[in-house]
Amino acid sequence: MGNGFDSALGFGARRGPLALLVKTIVYGLLVVVFAGPLIALMFGAFTKVPDPTSLFSAGGFTLENFTRAFDRGVLGYLANSFIVVGGGLLLQIAVSISAAYSLARKRFPLMKLVFLLVLSTMMLPEEVLAIPLSLVLSEFELTGSLLGMIIPVGAWAFSILVMTEFMKEIPVELEEAARLDGAGDLRVFWSVVLPLCRPALGVIGIFGFTMIWDQYLLPLLVATDAQQFTLPLALRTLRSDEEVGVGVLLAAALLALLPSVLAFIAMQRQFMRGLTSGAVKG
Repeated sequence: MGNGFDSALGFGARRGPLALLVKTIVYGLLVVVFAGPLIALMFGAFTKVPDPTSLFSAGGFTLENFTRAFDRGVLGYLANSFIVVGGGLLLQIAVSISAAYSLARKRFPLMKLVFLLVLSTMMLPEEVLAIPLSLVLSEFELTGSLLGMIIPVGAWAFSILVMTEFMKEIPVELEEAARLDGAGDLRVFWSVVLPLCRPALGVIGIFGFTMIWDQYLLPLLVATDAQQFTLPLALRTLRSDEEVGVGVLLAAALLALLPSVLAFIAMQRQFMRGLTSGAVKG
């Protein structure tokens, strides 16, 4: 991998002290650009930052930032986020695998039109859907509840697309053999097709978790009280509070970052298998 990366940057054919110096500078800049904000976040979260302009001249190690963040209700916001992402992700996976199996294996009138309509939702930004979504949620009395944040994320075109294309690659002969043994559609789907889709489930699981966890506009439309805020939305409230220091804000931001990182670490094997399965089959 290192040789391929060097070739992509144009360094592979060059050797010597000058090339080594250039590589060191370029790699150092890449580390600063990509890892610098994360290092600053972790440094500021565990140190006392008296002034926003003195982030790297702060005091020693402390957990006071997290204590003050908990006093501001961050744990409650974190719990709301876990409830929304847990319910939303389970619903999203259930809808995605069901819709994908129908699109990949069944034939029905206007199927291509349905698939096109599903894909078209990926082209619409959230801001365009904000007003009609708010009206629909109000009509069904879902505003002011966490359920109003869960149901709209239950169907995501990206997850449906990934699962549909993956299921198309599964040999039909496996399903035919199961049907010869007397298995019905539900048994074939649950016992034959779904176990072979674990790599794709890892992909949509990680992307779905990140998409739901980072939602800002939807909680802003649904929440009618601060007690219903999710953590990304609560960060805006903390930032506008003059009594909250930079260290407390960075501690809350670190808590908002950790679940996505932990989710990727937990599902990285399935995620990598899902990304490479298409190349292996192709």
